[in-house]
Amino acid sequence: MKSQNDSSVVEFTLLGFSNFPELQGQMFGAFLVIYLVTFMGNAIIIAIIFLDQSLHIPMYMFLQNLSIVDLCFSTAITPKMLVVLTLEKTTISFGGCFAQMYLILLFGGTECFLLGTMAYDRFAAICHPLSYPVIMNKRVFMKLAIFSWVSGIMVATVQTTWVFSFPFYGSKEINHLFCETPPVLELACADTFLFEIYTFTGTVLIAMVPFLLILLSYIRIIFAILKMSSTTGRQKAFSTCASHLTSVTLFYGTASMTYLQPKSKYSPDTKKLMSLAYTLLTPLLNPLIYSLRNNEMKRSVMKLWRRKVALHMA
Repeated sequence: MKSQNDSSVVEFTLLGFSNFPELQGQMFGAFLVIYLVTFMGNAIIIAIIFLDQSLHIPMYMFLQNLSIVDLCFSTAITPKMLVVLTLEKTTISFGGCFAQMYLILLFGGTECFLLGTMAYDRFAAICHPLSYPVIMNKRVFMKLAIFSWVSGIMVATVQTTWVFSFPFYGSKEINHLFCETPPVLELACADTFLFEIYTFTGTVLIAMVPFLLILLSYIRIIFAILKMSSTTGRQKAFSTCASHLTSVTLFYGTASMTYLQPKSKYSPDTKKLMSLAYTLLTPLLNPLIYSLRNNEMKRSVMKLWRRKVALHMA
């Protein structure tokens, strides 16, 4: 890969929103606040689940993995994006662009599969409550978590290596805020038709396999909930699933707008805004969705806070 591109582009220029310089300062402030809240929110969830032994069960361990993915996903994109917004044009090295795209695909692919495994966990808990400890024990959790991460690594490795195997001569300006596949691919000086077919097919499969697992799980969950005689039991089951369903809708809805839209349908600036929907909003809202709707998380926060206060007073 390196030898093929040595005589061509050695760095790219990220244009960001250089067409709207008057807005970049406001965007910088907003994106910085979003990143700080995202980082703190996900870090708090990771720490709470790590410190509270009562949360060391598959449901919360999956949530901890999701928070790790969101924190890393946001960190792979936002700091460089903030630099882009402070300057008219910002360069990124060939290797830096490769690394950023790799991380975006790794964490994005991992999140797809994690959301699918979380749906299976909810299905097992609600539809088979008595055998749930056997169906979803720590060994099964570890296998599903490792599968999610390995799947993300495989997706990132194949797609990123293929993109950067194309020759890049001529223009080196990426009309985007970060090194995402579609805008980088536009600079390739080769026929990318086969890769575009693979990308579309791969994206559909990577998105649809977990989505079908989620859909089938929730069909079974709905039937199980409807059979419950207790109104309290129904409300508790719906409440348990509501956070996950919100995350699924948010992630799949915003990501599909970027990766499954025809090339010419939207302007570059519109595509940038759509990319921001899943790169900024999903990692930001996931901690809020899970912490505000989850009584166990609230109780754990209060318990750890009281313990900290007691230690200071002792």
